[in-house]
Amino acid sequence: MNVTLAVKQYISKMIENSGPGMKVLLMDRETTSIVSVVYTQSEILQKEVYLFERIDSQNRDSMKHLKAICFLRPTKENVEHLIQELRRPKYSVYFIYFSNVISKSEIKALAEADEQEVVAEVQEFYGDFIAVNPHLFSLNLQGVSRGRSWEPSMLSRCTQGLTSVLLALKKCPMIRYQLSSDMSKRLAESVKQIITKEYELFDFRKTEVPPLLLILDRSDDAITPLLNQWTYQAMVHELLGLNNNRIDLSRVPGINKDLREVVLSAENDEFYANNLYLNFGEIGTNIKNLMEDFQKKRPKGQQKLESITDMKAFVDNYPQFKKMSGTVSKHVTVVGELSRLVSERQLMEVSEVEQELACQNDHSSAQQSVRRLLQNPRLSELDAVRLVMLYALRYERHSSSILPSLMDELSRKGVSERHRRMVQSVVEYGGKRVRGSDLITPTDAVAITKQFFKGLKGVENVYTQHQPLLHDTLDQLIKGRLKDSQFPYLGPSSLRDRPQDIIVFMIGGAMYEEALTVYNLNRSTPGVRIVLGGSSIHNTKSFLEEVMSATSHSSDRPQGSGRHFNRR
Repeated sequence: MNVTLAVKQYISKMIENSGPGMKVLLMDRETTSIVSVVYTQSEILQKEVYLFERIDSQNRDSMKHLKAICFLRPTKENVEHLIQELRRPKYSVYFIYFSNVISKSEIKALAEADEQEVVAEVQEFYGDFIAVNPHLFSLNLQGVSRGRSWEPSMLSRCTQGLTSVLLALKKCPMIRYQLSSDMSKRLAESVKQIITKEYELFDFRKTEVPPLLLILDRSDDAITPLLNQWTYQAMVHELLGLNNNRIDLSRVPGINKDLREVVLSAENDEFYANNLYLNFGEIGTNIKNLMEDFQKKRPKGQQKLESITDMKAFVDNYPQFKKMSGTVSKHVTVVGELSRLVSERQLMEVSEVEQELACQNDHSSAQQSVRRLLQNPRLSELDAVRLVMLYALRYERHSSSILPSLMDELSRKGVSERHRRMVQSVVEYGGKRVRGSDLITPTDAVAITKQFFKGLKGVENVYTQHQPLLHDTLDQLIKGRLKDSQFPYLGPSSLRDRPQDIIVFMIGGAMYEEALTVYNLNRSTPGVRIVLGGSSIHNTKSFLEEVMSATSHSSDRPQGSGRHFNRR
């Protein structure tokens, strides 16, 4: 069960099917992202694809010496663009691949437009999702709900994305969903409807234990998206923002122009692949080891690499090193910027209190810690608000709750009204009234485990106690203890054996911390293969946008974002 491999194989097959000769790859906005996440441009160039174009681009030149491979989502807009293209073809021959099921009437319309008989092939290749990691996929959708109901276009897109994943992985699953979420039930029914309608496509070889699709709702665990992260991929997304494997570093002080945008892809970057799930201290040590290996080859100017600042200076002083090792200069820059933000925003101190709020049950200690931090002038607005949100979720119904007083503290601190209103929105989105599961366990016996990072100055110990709710849900599922009363099966049948192939979909967006949980469960549970997907992959900022579009404060969205959740 490898979603990256599934999409790569589809794209390779498309290119192979078109035979030898120079080719152009015609895509739309979404399929451009789908392809770019699994293949680099240079890899595709080696397969004789010399041009990449958008189907909606108006000013494409006619190039009759090129074959066109069209990889498009089966939307009305794309079909219309294709009809116009086939009436006045710019290329010699067209191989058309839709990323999902297309209707017979649309195929007929394309056939009628192909008067010059330039279409060699029309096929469905089910790569209608972004394969982020081998066990993680996203649909890149923001704002899927209105209140506790689906935004209608989003239900349809999530159904298409999810059925495409099932077809790509060749799975016809039994379906379980979260009972407390009407959205989960609606999506489960919608996916089941497609499986029934397209039964021939889902007619895969039966396995002894049927695969399982588990549909969950983000609102059941609003705590995980509010926590700072300390593993590489999760931390990069939280602090810098990962968008289809790209990071925008243009705002980094003194950034080299070659590094203003960098790509982090485990498929093409060995260091990143090896360090994806390691914590910040280990990554610093690994970069230090890499640099020291290089230094050994240069007897002159020996210098000790004690901190991330030393490493940056080292890279800047060796242009030939930068030339030889673009990968290392990229990671030193990224880790250097993470380190700067950790120190500037005092994230270790913030994270310690976040972990205490998420995992402990000592109200008097928690309120003191939050008050103490809110008085710190270096605390950023986002960090101040997320601490109060975590407190509000954790001690929502505590008899001695000091939430009103913390809200006053935010006001005194100069936190914007928009951010202050988000506190109530988060409780409305993921508070006790909404949750179907026991997110917050009433015990205070959870031991605090400090992880000591050694070997790199400037990186001390950090709390990493928190486990997302998904960990418990999957653990119970694998052990056969997940309650049918909370996660019913759709339809009359149920699984008697331990599930082997599990596809989890998180409505409202998954987190990289949850992807780490799935990665660890895959490694520690032989015979069980889990893939996690979400309507998007969130960091705290994008999660709060999701919350704001779901709750009634939709008029208070940031400027420029409009009603972006209506876009397909």
